[in-house]
Amino acid sequence: MRREEELAANLRDVRERIALACREAGREPGEVTLIAVTKTFPASDVRLLSGLGVVDVGENRDQEAAPKAASCADLPLVWHFVGALQTNKVRSVLEYAHVVHSVDRPRLVEALSREAVRRERDVTCLVQVSLDPPGSAGRSGVEPEDLLALADRVAAAPGLRLGGIMAVAPLGAPAAPAFERLAGYAEKVRSVHADAGIVSAGMSGDLKEAIACGATHVRIGTALLGGRRAIVG
Repeated sequence: MRREEELAANLRDVRERIALACREAGREPGEVTLIAVTKTFPASDVRLLSGLGVVDVGENRDQEAAPKAASCADLPLVWHFVGALQTNKVRSVLEYAHVVHSVDRPRLVEALSREAVRRERDVTCLVQVSLDPPGSAGRSGVEPEDLLALADRVAAAPGLRLGGIMAVAPLGAPAAPAFERLAGYAEKVRSVHADAGIVSAGMSGDLKEAIACGATHVRIGTALLGGRRAIVG
């Protein structure tokens, strides 16, 4: 099977899964944006996906994303940076990223704001909230009790727009209870920032649970592109 045919079949399957999850949740499929996470895969796959109608593309490593985005600059794409972001990578990331999903600390807000102002552009930012047990050495994200303060900081920062929140389900635990908590966090943020409606949650293995709990954006890699390839460097 040619790569384009493989990607087309996978895309149909993922879209069907999203549509089914939406039906079961009493939602419309148009409420959920599919972000194709292309980490470890070449720019040629991004081009094929664009030709198949994919608009939103996600990356989590600037070293890989920057050259890939540059080589696809002629395509009508929205680039999402979804990985942990170091402040020294902000300038490079804002060369291509339209949305930054992983804002998890005040220092990063300040760095993003300075660079956005320097570039005279508005950058949509999502606050990443931790769904791991308190005190665990889990994935990145601000603690829930600090979520609203960080959201306020993003909303007030020049050059930034608070789009909403993002989270990753805890490893080794059921996703549904975590995403139910996330729904509550999202409502808390929206109660203060009505336009911050994005809930970025759900990946290949748990998109159904995420959509049931209100996810507006799902980040799909493996189900769309196949197993991850080794990263060099």
